[in-house]
Amino acid sequence: MPTPERVVEDYLGHLAVERGRAANTLRSYRLDLDRYTAHLASLGRPDLAAVTEADVAGFVTALRTGEKPLAASSAARALAAVRGLHRFAVQEGIVAADVAAGVAPPSLPSRLPTALSVDQVDQLLAGCVADSPTGLRDRALLELLYSTGARISEIVGADLDDLDQGARTVLLHGKGSKQRIVPVGRPALAAVDAYLVRARPALAARGAGNPALLLNARGARMSRQSAWHVLRSAAEASGLPPSTVASISPHTLRHCFATHLLSGGADVRVVQELLGHASVATTQIYTHVTVDTLREVYATAHPRARG
Repeated sequence: MPTPERVVEDYLGHLAVERGRAANTLRSYRLDLDRYTAHLASLGRPDLAAVTEADVAGFVTALRTGEKPLAASSAARALAAVRGLHRFAVQEGIVAADVAAGVAPPSLPSRLPTALSVDQVDQLLAGCVADSPTGLRDRALLELLYSTGARISEIVGADLDDLDQGARTVLLHGKGSKQRIVPVGRPALAAVDAYLVRARPALAARGAGNPALLLNARGARMSRQSAWHVLRSAAEASGLPPSTVASISPHTLRHCFATHLLSGGADVRVVQELLGHASVATTQIYTHVTVDTLREVYATAHPRARG
């Protein structure tokens, strides 16, 4: 019987080769499964056949209540990795039963995404005005995030060839190796053009011919962490209220993109396609935000709203 560590390696190889999972996803799975195998070792479980449903449930509890407790969403993600591992072990004939299938994930808080108003987005983007090569790149980054609704990982993962300035579109490489073409607005194209003409050549000269659209100061592909730092720095320089700045996350401009489109009358299924959501149910969380806005307008504008 192979050790849990050996099964984890085989499972990750299966995800990489046969399922085509992205490198970032594989890194997250490895981190979660390394935690799991350490948990099994502490229980004295030499192989997966010795693991019980209570062991799996105990792992989730340990994640939530340990020395460095994880958020419910992180614990749920770890459980998803563990479930996948046990399902794989059954499919490969390593174990007879899937003891993880019945373990419930921790309940997640129901939270609406934070969305800035259009004026606040303008103020945020105005916080990025430097005329240096990295300043022009940062403005292009933020304009693209808001114009396309892309995830930060999708924008920094884009190559020069993915941008079609004539058609005003960009090809985004999303989760699960799925691709989608998204329109790019004129302000974003203007910011990107300024970056490509006045900044990227200088940045590219410092590197080795990287095909990435957005380059760092060394001429290599910009990282997600650097992009998030750009967003945070722009927020802090924007003059927005501290409480608003504190609420800004890597997904903020993506949330704004979806909310503002729906508020403007866009069909939810069109927004689903633009965001790259597999299910419209994921997109519909943004309709709650716009309904709240409609209620506010109704309450202040309709003569009988307060009757």
